[in-house]
Amino acid sequence: MKFIDSAKIYVRSGDGGTGHVSFRREKFVPRGGPDGGNGGKGGDVIFVAQPHLNTLLEFNFTKSFIASNGKRGGGSRRTGKAAEDLIIKVPLGTEIINEETNEKIADIVEAGDRFVIAKGGMGGRGNAEFATATRQTPRFAQPGVEGEEFNVILQLKLLANVGIVGFPNAGKSTLISTISAAKPKIADYPFTTLVPNLGVVKYGEYDSFTIADIPGLIEGAVDGKGLGIQFLKHIERTNILLYLLDVESEDLEKDFKILQNELEKFNPEMLEKKEIIALSKWDIASEEKKEEIKGLKINGLKPLIISSAIRYGIDELIKILYNAVTSERK
Repeated sequence: MKFIDSAKIYVRSGDGGTGHVSFRREKFVPRGGPDGGNGGKGGDVIFVAQPHLNTLLEFNFTKSFIASNGKRGGGSRRTGKAAEDLIIKVPLGTEIINEETNEKIADIVEAGDRFVIAKGGMGGRGNAEFATATRQTPRFAQPGVEGEEFNVILQLKLLANVGIVGFPNAGKSTLISTISAAKPKIADYPFTTLVPNLGVVKYGEYDSFTIADIPGLIEGAVDGKGLGIQFLKHIERTNILLYLLDVESEDLEKDFKILQNELEKFNPEMLEKKEIIALSKWDIASEEKKEEIKGLKINGLKPLIISSAIRYGIDELIKILYNAVTSERK
């Protein structure tokens, strides 16, 4: 399924039904009183979280969502039928933004979350509602209240505990395929990952956490270079960032700083997240490089040494990530 993480749509709730004008017609009662009923309520437009969705692809094809109007009132004080609400299913992690004001008006993050974006109009009152001692035969009724309408932007941000950050070809996709059931495309050339990947990592018999891999960053990503910047929003919600660096890099410290600079330009709050650093591809590291990184610290942290290909250090990495996730949950 194609991954789409933003869409613009139009929503409109239903109008309320018009109130009815009528008078009682009973035998031996030549001048019966008013008995026009009220109109029914228009349908609401409601966003509902759907845990099994993971893309906004549907909204590429359907752009307008318009709820039904309430029915007109009837005689004998019969209230018009209320319209059914219009339900729009969206993935967990969907933000709803008012296109006109650019204000975020809802964030759908929990299974079962419901948000009424547009309330249906109330039905108009029938003429029976307007009868008084001095106005016994009102010959008018109210129209229904109009529904609400909005142009909104939907933005999907994946919900993950851990976000992997690294350059293209650092081994992010191989790592996520090794530690989870995610199956990203993997090849030995840059920008293999074209969309975010989300994996569930099992720990022990019953525990697990989620991890997100985004396309690799390069220096200047915030200025439009490469692919990764458009997907950085998918790790904004994570509490933990796993920096994955290629062990054969000529300057690991510089690589780390470049990644941090790009994150900071995108959103300074990204640097406040808990950091874990890992050096990948240990299985192909030269003896010279292995000697070089003994005792190495990056940003004051001792990096983990891993190889997804031979699962070297993978169990330790999973344990460290799990402990970090559980500590953030407390």
